[in-house]
Amino acid sequence: MNVTLKIQSIEKKYQTVKALDDVSLNVEGGKILVLIGVNGAGKSTLLKILSGLEKPGKGKVLFNNKPINATELRQIATLVFQRTAMFDRSVYDNLAYGLKIRGKKDPEIEAAITEALHSVGLRNFEKRKAKRTSGGEQQRIALARAFLLEPEILLLDEPTANLDPNSAIIIEKAIMKRKAHQHVIIIATHNLSQAQRLGDEIVHIHDGKIVEHAGSKEFFDKPQSEVTRKFINGELEF
Repeated sequence: MNVTLKIQSIEKKYQTVKALDDVSLNVEGGKILVLIGVNGAGKSTLLKILSGLEKPGKGKVLFNNKPINATELRQIATLVFQRTAMFDRSVYDNLAYGLKIRGKKDPEIEAAITEALHSVGLRNFEKRKAKRTSGGEQQRIALARAFLLEPEILLLDEPTANLDPNSAIIIEKAIMKRKAHQHVIIIATHNLSQAQRLGDEIVHIHDGKIVEHAGSKEFFDKPQSEVTRKFINGELEF
């Protein structure tokens, strides 16, 4: 049975600025939902709430139809940021840290890391210094680190921004393969081509509100919202 994530009437304010305004969504496991919108639309704020890093001002989040708070979300959700942080240690140590604090044993950790690095095209990178790898390699390490934790909710904020095409392709393929795990996968991106390639469902957030939510083909072929149509065609004025 697939997992489900429901967002009900979420609002979030930063002082007088309303970052999210009455946002509601149903997300199924085994599919990729892509959030698109201009910078400042509210995509990253929503991901932070769903990862448990921030709390909504109003509304609630349900996981498998049960309300879940920020502390509980942090146990089952992992957010991979656009710019990732690495310990000044080997790639292996960076990947092993999260597994060790969960009580995993060394043989299990070694096997899991080997598989995770292979999945992101970084075979035999275990002994390299993480901070000396390229930006694209660090983003792939961060993705491998997220995979290792086996989160039931995988959240990705601009996962291929500013990366070389080869790294971007590898990351996209790795993300697509995760659909088989039947977990919830949500990606925020401003890259419309990437949204079309990866998204089973597309959500357009504008000024903190959802203005369009549809299957990928319908979304791009026949947008119902004029704001969405302008966004797709590059006609949206600020």
